[in-house]
Amino acid sequence: MAEAEQFNFLYPLEFQAFESLQKRLQDTRLRTKLQGIMADYTFGGTDEENAELKKLNTEVLEDPDSFENWEKLVRAAESLEGGLNRNSSPQSIVATRDIYDRFLAKFPLLFGYWKKYADLEFSIAGTEAAELVYERGVASITNSVDLWTNYCSFKVETSHDSDVIRELFERGATCVGLDFLAHPFWDKYLEFEERLEAQDKIFAILDRVVHIPMHQYARYFERYRHLAQHRPLPELLPVDLLSQFRSEIENEGPTTVQAGAQQVEAHRGELEIEREMRTRIDNFHLEIFARTQTETTKRWTYESEIKRPYFHVTELDESQMVNWRKYLDFEEVEGDYSRIQFLYERCLVTCAYYDEFWLRYARWMLAQPSKEEEVRNIYQRASMLYVPISRPAVRLHYAYFEEMCERVELAKDIHQAVLLNLPGHIETIVSLANMSRRHGGLEAAIEVYKAQIESSQCDHYAKAALCAEWARLLWKIKGSVEEARKVYQQNAHWYLDSRPFWISYLLFELEQPTSAENESTQYKNIKQVHDDIRRKSQLPPLTVKDLSHYYMTYLLERGVKGSAKEYMTLDREVNGPFSVQTSMKQKLAEDGQEASTQRRLMMENGHPGVEVDDAAIRRGENPYTKYYQQQGEQQLATPATAFSMIDIDSIMMRFGPRPCPLET
Repeated sequence: MAEAEQFNFLYPLEFQAFESLQKRLQDTRLRTKLQGIMADYTFGGTDEENAELKKLNTEVLEDPDSFENWEKLVRAAESLEGGLNRNSSPQSIVATRDIYDRFLAKFPLLFGYWKKYADLEFSIAGTEAAELVYERGVASITNSVDLWTNYCSFKVETSHDSDVIRELFERGATCVGLDFLAHPFWDKYLEFEERLEAQDKIFAILDRVVHIPMHQYARYFERYRHLAQHRPLPELLPVDLLSQFRSEIENEGPTTVQAGAQQVEAHRGELEIEREMRTRIDNFHLEIFARTQTETTKRWTYESEIKRPYFHVTELDESQMVNWRKYLDFEEVEGDYSRIQFLYERCLVTCAYYDEFWLRYARWMLAQPSKEEEVRNIYQRASMLYVPISRPAVRLHYAYFEEMCERVELAKDIHQAVLLNLPGHIETIVSLANMSRRHGGLEAAIEVYKAQIESSQCDHYAKAALCAEWARLLWKIKGSVEEARKVYQQNAHWYLDSRPFWISYLLFELEQPTSAENESTQYKNIKQVHDDIRRKSQLPPLTVKDLSHYYMTYLLERGVKGSAKEYMTLDREVNGPFSVQTSMKQKLAEDGQEASTQRRLMMENGHPGVEVDDAAIRRGENPYTKYYQQQGEQQLATPATAFSMIDIDSIMMRFGPRPCPLET
C-alpha cells in the first residue's frame, strides 16, 4: 500500500483535511490563483459582510499561519446574516462551511471550534450533519475529554437507541477514560445510565473508575462502596477471588460461643458466611482505594503544574515543557504501557508543534515489541500535520525509519519533499547524499552534491558548505586526499566569504597524517591555506583570528626550525594591538597598501576610519559597507537554510577536539 493511501486508510478525515490544506494554502502559485478567484467570489450576506469576508480571506491567504487572521475570518463567517440557520442563503452556508473546513484543517486540535462547527451544522442541516462533524473532531483530537463529553451529550439528546449511545460512551471511555481530569465524561456516562435506571451498568462503570488515578477519585469510591452493600456477591469480585474468600471462611471452622456455663460450637450459616464475605470484600475495596489514592498523589505533583492542558499556537513556557518531560519520565518508570501511551498523546496536544516530544514518542514506541505501524503513524502525524517544515528533524528521522524498514525510495522521497519546501537545506542534502551512498555507492552521493551545487535554487552559502562536504566525502569515504584537496583548491575562489568552507579546508589539512619525511610538504599545504584565509578570504576578523590560533598551535606542536619566528610574527598580527597588525591594515586599505590605512589612523586619532571615494558614492555605493564587513559587524543577508551562523566549534564536532588558542 502506498504511503499516502495507508495514511488515508488509518486517518481518512485527517488525510482529506491535510490534502485540502496543502492544495489551498501551501502551494504559492495556487494561492495566487485563489486570490484572483476570491476577488470575484461572493460569500453571501450583505454587501458590507461580503466585502469584509473578502478582505479577511485575502489576509488569511497571504499569511496562512496567522491564527489571529483565521479567528477574525471564522467570527465574520459565523455572524453572516445575523447567524446561520436552515433559512440562510446557500452562498452563506457554503462559504461558512468552507472557512470552517480550512480553519480546522490548519488547526485540528482546537476542540472548541469542532463543538461550534457541530452546533452550526445542527442548526443548518440537522442531526446527521452535526454527528459527522463530531466524528471528524474526535478523529482529529481523540483524547479531548470536553469534545467526547459534548459528543456523547449530543447523542443522548438526539438518539433514542440506548445501545448506540452506550457504544459511543464506550468509545469515549477508551479514548479519554484514563485522563486525570476525565470526571466530566464519567459523570455524563453515569447520568445516562441513571436515566435508564440501570443499576448494574452504573456499578460496572464505577468498578472501572475506582482503579483510575484521577482528580475526583474519592467521590466515585464512596458511591461505589455504598452501592456494593446492595449488589449481589458475583458482581463484587471475580469468581476465583470469591471462591478463595469463601474457602478461607469455611476453613476457619465453627466459632465457639458461651452458653451459660458451657461453651458451644456454632457452625456458620449461609447468612453468616455472606456477611463475613462482604466484610472481607469491603476491606479488599478499601485496599483498592488506598492504591488509587497513592497513585493519584504521585501524579498530582505533575498534574498540578500543567497550566495549559489544551492546544494553542502560542509558545509554551519552558517550565511547562520541563514538567511534561518529568511527567513522561515518571510514567515510563512506572511501566504501564496504556498509561504511558495516553500521557504521550495528552502531551502532544499541548506540545504539538515541538518536534522534541514527537521524536521522544517515536523512540519510545520503537522500543516496544511489534510496534512498527504505531511508530510510522507517529512520524506521519508529526510530519504531515503538526511540526512545521522549517524544522525538518522529524521528517529526516521518519526517512531513517522507512530506510530501516527497507523502503528506501520512500525515504528518499521524504528528503526530496523537504527540499521542495526548503531548497538548499544543508542538513537534508547531506542526509540524502549519505543515504544515496549507503544504497548506491560513493558516486551516487557525489551526484547528489553536484546536482545541488549546480541547482539555481541552492544559494551561494549552501553551495560552499556542500562543496566542503563533498571534499570530506572523498577524504573520509574514498580515502583520496588528493581528490579532496583538488575540490577545495578548485572552488576556493568562489567561496571567499564562506566560514564553513574555510574552516573545513584548514581542518582538513591539519588532520592529515604526517611523518618526519613529509612534514615539510604538509607544512606548505597548511601554510598555503592559512595564508589564503588571512590575505584572500573575506571572512570576519574574529573568524580569521580563531583559525589563526589553530595554525599557531600547529606551529608549536608540529613545526620545524624557524617556526618560532613565524609564531611570534603571527602572535603580533593576531593578538597585538591594531597599530601593529600589518596584514589587517593592508586589507582595510582600498589600494591594499598599509600606508593608506596609516594615514587614516592619523586622521582619526588611532582609528582607521572610512576612506571616502567620491566616484563610488556617485555610483550609489555605501562607503561604510566594506569597513563593517571587514570588522565582522555587518554580514551579508543569508537564508535561514544556509550555514551563515556556523562557528568553528560546530564544525569541529565533525573533526575532533579543538586546541586551546594561545592568546596573550
